[in-house]
Amino acid sequence: MPVARLIELLNSLPPEIVSLLLLLSCFFAIGILYRFFGAEGLYVYIAVAIVAANIHVLKVTQFSFFPDPVALGTVLFGTTFLCTDLLSEYYGRKHAVRGVMLGFAANVLMTVLMLFAIGYRPLDASAGEEFQWAVENHNHISALFSPLPALLLSGMIAYLISQFHDVWIYEKIKKLTDGNHLWLRNIASTCISGLIDNTIFSILAWVVLTDQPKEWRVVIFTYILGTYVFRVVVAVLDTPMMYLLRSICPTPENQPDKA
Repeated sequence: MPVARLIELLNSLPPEIVSLLLLLSCFFAIGILYRFFGAEGLYVYIAVAIVAANIHVLKVTQFSFFPDPVALGTVLFGTTFLCTDLLSEYYGRKHAVRGVMLGFAANVLMTVLMLFAIGYRPLDASAGEEFQWAVENHNHISALFSPLPALLLSGMIAYLISQFHDVWIYEKIKKLTDGNHLWLRNIASTCISGLIDNTIFSILAWVVLTDQPKEWRVVIFTYILGTYVFRVVVAVLDTPMMYLLRSICPTPENQPDKA
């Protein structure tokens, strides 16, 4: 199917269905990378997902269950918590922390490299009609990779705090339950850490680091709670993935624990 037709088909679907398809695609990618590459595969997914999520967030769409348009990126970013939980569960805290830092480094590196690409003097109209596409591409790249400093800083601070919290609380719940109840530590750590991420990012981006602060009612109900439902859905749906991957990925580090 040509890309244009695929995009047209996705545009014809409700955003909720597209989000579900995206989530299933992410789970499939995580499963394949983990099955064949272990921890390294999860590192790759985290790095790619963080970069992609920061591009997704530049697009806003309208969901049927919420009155205001919602920025994308939540579903994709939420799946990275599954990766850090897998790393914590089967490889240990150090590997989970390494995954967090690699995701952070990938996003910073991507931003720096693309800023250099934008820094090259673009062509102008004198280049002729045959290179007009290059002029337009420069504008498109600039729109994607020169985000507002407030959004970039807010995103990176929220990412580090929420991800490190996810690793910490996952290990804490695992110890408190003596290794039992995998579902509990997976759902609880992801839901709590997701709320922390939403809260920190929204307050920094839309109240603290902006020249035009939004009303607290809008910040709380639109930006914090508005996308939090996706965090909860991801947390619930990725729990079966934890059990599935435990059964199909029999590595030395991936030993079944008590259910």
